[in-house]
Amino acid sequence: MLKKIAVKTSRGTCFIDITQKVSDIVSEAKIKSGMCQIYVPHTTAGLTINENADPSVVSDMIGALERIVPKKGPYRHLEGNSHAHIKSSMLGHSQTVIVQDRSLLLGTWQGIYFCEFDGPRSREVWISLIEG
Repeated sequence: MLKKIAVKTSRGTCFIDITQKVSDIVSEAKIKSGMCQIYVPHTTAGLTINENADPSVVSDMIGALERIVPKKGPYRHLEGNSHAHIKSSMLGHSQTVIVQDRSLLLGTWQGIYFCEFDGPRSREVWISLIEG
């Protein structure tokens, strides 16, 4: 089963909490147990699972990534978005979450974030559910 979530970003870099949208897909699918694979088919965006209770965690992560991989650098890629490709590769393009009793098994403070590094853009997140 494959579902898609549309994500519209409004800034060059932002993290968007998609936990509820993914959760809704799991609930609607009525999968008792299995795996939820979340995938981003973009080379300048990524996914992460992290704290979703305190918004300063997201701003700290964005700030740290900017310090590690600044927008301006000695990059050779002609499109001017090498920083976005690098950050995307650092965070990765997929996450897997266990499904139990028709729910995502996330920790108390965990949320699933779509990570934009080359926005604003219209993006997709693909969700695949595997019962088992």
